[in-house]
Amino acid sequence: MARGVTPVTPEDGLTTRQRRHQPLVIVHTGNGKGKSTAAFGLALRGWHQGWSIGVFQFVKSAKWRIGEQAALEALGRVHDDTGAGGPVEWHKMGAGWSWSRKSGTEEDHAAQAAEGWAEVRRRLTDRTHTLYVLDEFTYPLTWGWIDVDEVVATLTERPGYQHVIITGRDCDPRVIEIADLVTEMTKIKHPFDEGRPGQKGIEW
Repeated sequence: MARGVTPVTPEDGLTTRQRRHQPLVIVHTGNGKGKSTAAFGLALRGWHQGWSIGVFQFVKSAKWRIGEQAALEALGRVHDDTGAGGPVEWHKMGAGWSWSRKSGTEEDHAAQAAEGWAEVRRRLTDRTHTLYVLDEFTYPLTWGWIDVDEVVATLTERPGYQHVIITGRDCDPRVIEIADLVTEMTKIKHPFDEGRPGQKGIEW
């Protein structure tokens, strides 16, 4: 695809500008590394456009801070102080906000995930953010903690100009079907295969 020229021209009656400004559902899946990192890279691009960024992590511990979180939160402060870029919110399951602080049973985690999704749904209805990163969201779908058909309906019917990025392995085919852009990360080699543990600055 040279210079952004698409291989087909849809007969949808829309102008090129209108097609270029349609909201997307994006999925990063597969067994390879880099799904979340790629999503956070898109969030950086969105921030530069002045978009409101909302990151919602559905699996990682509320106590675990990662480099992308520190960077995006710092950019959120830049926006608050100078007006550059866009506002940034970063939420983790169990860290507060709308999700309850509960013990670590599977039932509790399932309830937290459901509450987190309910909050994302409210924000989509209210058009709170321009870009949502639902990090590791495929796992609560796979585990049956969140209803996939409800997710599909919510994403399909979301109002306004709101991009949604979903990351995680084994994305449900129903989500892939309604997505506009799907990338599968495939591992070729990894240091883990030779017993080498993750490194700061590479893995987190």
